[in-house]
Amino acid sequence: MDTLTSRGRAIRVGVTVLALAVLLAGTIWGEDDHFPFGPFRMYSTSDPPNADAPDTRVEGVDRTGSLVDLGEGATGIRRAEIEGQQARYSADPSLLRQVAEAYARRHPDAPELTEVRIVIRWHDITDRRPTGRWYDETVVSWQVTS
Repeated sequence: MDTLTSRGRAIRVGVTVLALAVLLAGTIWGEDDHFPFGPFRMYSTSDPPNADAPDTRVEGVDRTGSLVDLGEGATGIRRAEIEGQQARYSADPSLLRQVAEAYARRHPDAPELTEVRIVIRWHDITDRRPTGRWYDETVVSWQVTS
């Protein structure tokens, strides 16, 4: 192997210093979206020992009054996409129309939906252990308008 030239060494040191500077800046001021140059807090924090655990789902009611699971299998929309956009759905519930339309495309013969809602099931946790108790909270609801 040949000896590294001064110019080559300077370039490598410069790139290393730049990468470390970006990594440090991302660690101090970054968000999860900046990963790998920002923190990935999802695994670096924990909830309090008695914090309830959320389980988000999307459900609908069809014109027959039946409850319809609007999960990924029914709509093609992943739960993570719903959770990631939950603030947008809360601000503008009519965006849930997209979920109803996705369901209708996949199930053209199914009864039409009259309502779409995002529901969080809060599982009771005590001393970091599930108690088996839970309650549902409807956080967003949209009535289908023809």
